[in-house]
Amino acid sequence: MTKQLQNLLSDNKAARWLALFIVSFTMMWGYFLTDAISPLMDMLGVSIENGGMGWSAGDFGSFNWSYMWFNVFFFMLIFGGIILDKMGVRFTGLVSCLFMVAGAGIKYYAVEYIEPGGDIIMLGLNAQVLVACLGYAVFAVGCENSGIVISKVIVRWFTGHELAMAMGVQVAVARLGTALAFLVSPGLAKSFNVSTPLLLSFILLTIGFLAFMVFCVMDKKLDKQMPAQEASSDDQFKISDLRHIVTNKGFWLIALLCLCFYSAVFPFMKYATSLMINKYNVIQEVEFTAFGSEFKMPLAGLLVMLIPFGNLLMTPIFGRIYDKYGKGATIMMIGSALLILVHILFALPILNYWWFAAIIMILLGVAFSLVPSAMWPSMPKIIPLKLLGSSYALTFWIQNIGLGFIPLIIGVVLESFCQEGTTIRNGVEEIQYDYTIPMCIFTLFGIIALLLSYLLKKEDKKKNYGLESKTNNN
Repeated sequence: MTKQLQNLLSDNKAARWLALFIVSFTMMWGYFLTDAISPLMDMLGVSIENGGMGWSAGDFGSFNWSYMWFNVFFFMLIFGGIILDKMGVRFTGLVSCLFMVAGAGIKYYAVEYIEPGGDIIMLGLNAQVLVACLGYAVFAVGCENSGIVISKVIVRWFTGHELAMAMGVQVAVARLGTALAFLVSPGLAKSFNVSTPLLLSFILLTIGFLAFMVFCVMDKKLDKQMPAQEASSDDQFKISDLRHIVTNKGFWLIALLCLCFYSAVFPFMKYATSLMINKYNVIQEVEFTAFGSEFKMPLAGLLVMLIPFGNLLMTPIFGRIYDKYGKGATIMMIGSALLILVHILFALPILNYWWFAAIIMILLGVAFSLVPSAMWPSMPKIIPLKLLGSSYALTFWIQNIGLGFIPLIIGVVLESFCQEGTTIRNGVEEIQYDYTIPMCIFTLFGIIALLLSYLLKKEDKKKNYGLESKTNNN
């Protein structure tokens, strides 16, 4: 048995890291599209008469809310996890990639070809916003299920090796996609039109789908090498086994921590560019020439990019620390406490300068590295491998409730309570917003996340999950 295990493809360091790079490359472009419109709220809000789309803060919030429509209300994430545990990573991953590509195409079509404005069609939305929402909802089914697939791929290929570090690297590469969205989208939208980042996303996701097909060849070879008893463990999955997840207190603490922590980060990033403009008056543009064309890039988007860029650098480092020294629950507590500090600083009416905003963004990047680097590799210590897809799926489903409703709530709060009239920026009249209330809402989620991470540490001590122990001996 030992000789057979040593001959596994996943025991080859170069092979397992190549597999990780391929699936991370695919996921990176999913995250690029997720935030391709996030830095464009103020551009979308320019009136139709002035050449914009006329989206209100409520429209923008509804658009971000649509991310959860199918995943939460139609339980597509739950079904995706069950399919993953029954059918494996290759089948589920390919289908998920197709959903991402299809959703990207619909989203691009809505913004490029449907006239902005018009009569209300459904849910208080006009045709353009509604179809864009539908495209985003379809894309979200693929993107979130791809995240589950990749999490199980990493556990499958890296168990007994650099598991936490590998998950950290995957998160870092995904954040590179987010950083590129904040870096590239504003410049493309200003130099061409608002739909251009979406067209680029569609092309990149198609390339990502082809890359995942290469991984499938590698994973099929690993399947053939797996010991009989290990290969058959997935076949033993039964729907009734899900009770082992929903009755596990440790699982619920991680899932709810995921909900609260990410609700204070991803929805914040949707509005962060607008925050930089409205509170810190960051309206400057960086001009440069590339490929024979002149591009203009808002400085506000570059400041927001500091969050995923910091995530890119630090998540693998914290993952490696978890591998070598443990202290997973402690790492999550530190990250949650730092998150609270960040949103309090954003809420306070002090030091409204771009350099101070940049410092806070860097701190948020650190917090955003600490918690995921420990949270995701902790799940396999609590849930058995054959149920891992379903456990990640249920966690993502719970997380999506926050990713959908919180942006919607923030949009409604901004439109109803935070408007301070209009102002002229770069020769265009735009609405001025006060972000104090939204920042207080995000702070509350950070406080709850800190409490949950503390309870998780107590539960680990009681049940001996090993969250505070190192994950491998490498």
